[in-house]
Amino acid sequence: MKLSVIIPALNEAESIKRAIETSLALSPHEVIVADGGSTDDTVSIAQKLDCQVIASPRGRALQQNAGAAAATGDVLLFLHADSWLVPEGRSQIEQTLKSPTIPGGAFQHRIDANGLLYRLVEAGDSLRVCCTRIAYGDQGIFLRRDIFEALGHFPPVRLMEDVQLMKSLRDVGRLALLPGPLHVSARRWQKHGAIRQTLRNWCLLTAEYLGVSPDQLADLYAPHSNPVKVHRE
Repeated sequence: MKLSVIIPALNEAESIKRAIETSLALSPHEVIVADGGSTDDTVSIAQKLDCQVIASPRGRALQQNAGAAAATGDVLLFLHADSWLVPEGRSQIEQTLKSPTIPGGAFQHRIDANGLLYRLVEAGDSLRVCCTRIAYGDQGIFLRRDIFEALGHFPPVRLMEDVQLMKSLRDVGRLALLPGPLHVSARRWQKHGAIRQTLRNWCLLTAEYLGVSPDQLADLYAPHSNPVKVHRE
């Protein structure tokens, strides 16, 4: 397996070093950082590490597609810049994709904070994947490159590009939810509140299911760090 790890980034100077180093610990074929025009030290930090840094128009879907276009591996793993996968994640992917009926999947995640409420959020997210076969991007979406190409990449929407891709992917075959864990920063739950953040995600998913376009939803969503950004983190 030639694993390409793709990390979209925008003003992630505080977390990009860890994201890259933990990705390198997966012994991947390559690590690609797709920067969306950071104004902090994200790019300079990344360029000092053993990875490829490319420039992309801003927007998570566009950045991930740019990273995939630059990748040469046969398996793509998309990781958010505020998350990090345990080294065992590579072997979990490799063993899972030995089955021709599984096109890809995601990981159980572990929010980097103590407290019962966070554990309930994690359990709820795993239950969502099992029941709806839809994983969010912060759960580390992975899939075979040829299938990604056949699906037409991430749709160029400003929000919920992960949900759109997963809906297409689940039509291809059975999706895997791997144990990981994939660790993720608690910053957005801590800023907005765990309950409020979870309810917001449910409302977005419900609205999208009812036919509201992701771009319309993007105009209503307030991201955690930069008022210009419009994609869900």
